[in-house]
Formats: sequence, structure tokens, C-alpha cells
Amino acid sequence: MASSATPPPPELEGYPVTVIIPVAWGDMDAAQHVNNTVYFRYFESARIAYFERIAFGLDFSRSVGPILAHTQCRFRLPVTYPDTVAVGTRVAGLGADRFVMRFTVISRRHGKVAAQGDGLIVSYDYGKQRKAPLPDDTRAAIIALEGFDAAAPPGLPNEPRTD
Repeated sequence: MASSATPPPPELEGYPVTVIIPVAWGDMDAAQHVNNTVYFRYFESARIAYFERIAFGLDFSRSVGPILAHTQCRFRLPVTYPDTVAVGTRVAGLGADRFVMRFTVISRRHGKVAAQGDGLIVSYDYGKQRKAPLPDDTRAAIIALEGFDAAAPPGLPNEPRTD
């Protein structure tokens, strides 16, 4: 998997983190296209790359980190081997203890959007086993990476509650 060093396709302009993932033969299912579960792994790869960029919670010795509370995907184009996908992720809204990430998967072979989705990320205290406020340094890193107005970052769109 490559990172943002490869120029992202124009469809991913505005996504501060992009990963490039080759489609593996084994990603396909009996219908001869990439299985729907694989798209969630693509989202996960982009999500982890984003967390690495903002230094959020991949070291579980730090008790507060991200947990995926909800995710969904809209499949738009079947992807097949051989292909490479570019997966962009960005934050669409910030709350006191959560944020929404948007994902777009582009098929390089077709030059089109293959899937779009989102994930609700909750700040979670793994030591206490409950949600926690989003750490100030994490909020600041998201605001800086996204280029949000620090005084008024976008609020959360209507999302399912996790409490």
C-alpha cells in the first residue's frame, strides 16, 4: 500500500489523506468482483493512515484513542482484478467526543468512483471502557490537517448516537 506520495486522482481533491491499494486476486468473490467486505478494509486502511497523520490513538498504552462506532458504504461500481484503488478520507464534522470521516474509493482502471462511505469515530478511553472527550491535541491536528476555521470547525451532521 502506498500513501499520499502518489498524486491522488482529481476526484479526491479536498481529501487530505489518500492511500493507494492494489486490488488482490483474492479480494474477488464468486460474482467475479471485489467482495463488499473488502471495501470496509479499504476504508480501514485510509482511516488508519489518517490516524497516523494526526497521531491519534494507535498506541494503546495511551488510554484514549479512536473506536469505530458506525460505518456504511454505498457501492457505485464493481471493481475487478487487476486494478488499483485510491482511497481518500477526510473529516466532515467534529463533536465533543466524536467525528465523522468520509471515504471515497476511486478505481484507477475505470477512473470512476467505486464506493463512498462514512464512519463515526468516537473518542474512547480503553482503560475505563467508555467514551471520552476528544483530546485537545487530536482536535487541533484535525483542524490543521483539514484547514478548518479553528474558531468554528464544522459540527456533526445527523449521525446515529452511540450512547
